[in-house]
Amino acid sequence: MLSATKQELIQHVRDFSDRIQSFTIKADMSASIGSLYGGKVTDYPAITGYILFLRPDDIRVIGLDPVIHGTAFDMASVGNTFRVSIPPKNQFITGNNDAPATQSQNKLENLRPIAFLRSLLIAPPDPKTEYTLLEDDTNETKAVYILLIVKKEGDQLVLERNIYFNRYTLQISRQKTLDGSGNITSDTKYAAWKTYNGISFPASIDIQRPQDGYEVVLTVMDMKINTGEVTPEKLDLKQPPGAQVKTLP
Repeated sequence: MLSATKQELIQHVRDFSDRIQSFTIKADMSASIGSLYGGKVTDYPAITGYILFLRPDDIRVIGLDPVIHGTAFDMASVGNTFRVSIPPKNQFITGNNDAPATQSQNKLENLRPIAFLRSLLIAPPDPKTEYTLLEDDTNETKAVYILLIVKKEGDQLVLERNIYFNRYTLQISRQKTLDGSGNITSDTKYAAWKTYNGISFPASIDIQRPQDGYEVVLTVMDMKINTGEVTPEKLDLKQPPGAQVKTLP
């Protein structure tokens, strides 16, 4: 079992995040739609996904459906805005990255590329605006360090994120993000860490978004980090001709 201080764990997160300037990922992508914490859940067959990222925060995620031999969805986030194209529905959705989940029966409309980005790249705490606490959650059945990241809002401290570390490896095993009321917005689990171009990255990523009503499991098949192949042009998602446009607030 390994030991680390709070500052060493924060530096571990910073080293992981800051070293990555761009990447391309090819992954098997499995989705579940519905009430993740009870109720009806629909599992969808795995598809092939491609994810492109470029600093500071631009990302594009493409899902290819082997059944229809075409694109199931294509979504991109550049700056504060996102675009989602759903060709099988002939839909094109645009809006702000912080737009709330819709009540549509088609939960694909709740896909946000920024949600993938925040799960794939774990941001270190900002010492200017956030406070960090360390919990050692170790007993007979588990050995975990947890960084609790809180932010001051008015005269209150609000818990924003928890980052979990496996004490046997000090690798990041989980990240939970919460809203101002303490409800979980995202719960991501990381496993099967591998080295790509000298940088360690999880090959298994399980993203749960309970408020948005979906879960996506990524199994990385191939990854290229900091190769210079990702350009702004490759992240530009254009509106398909004739698509039905929906703009979210």
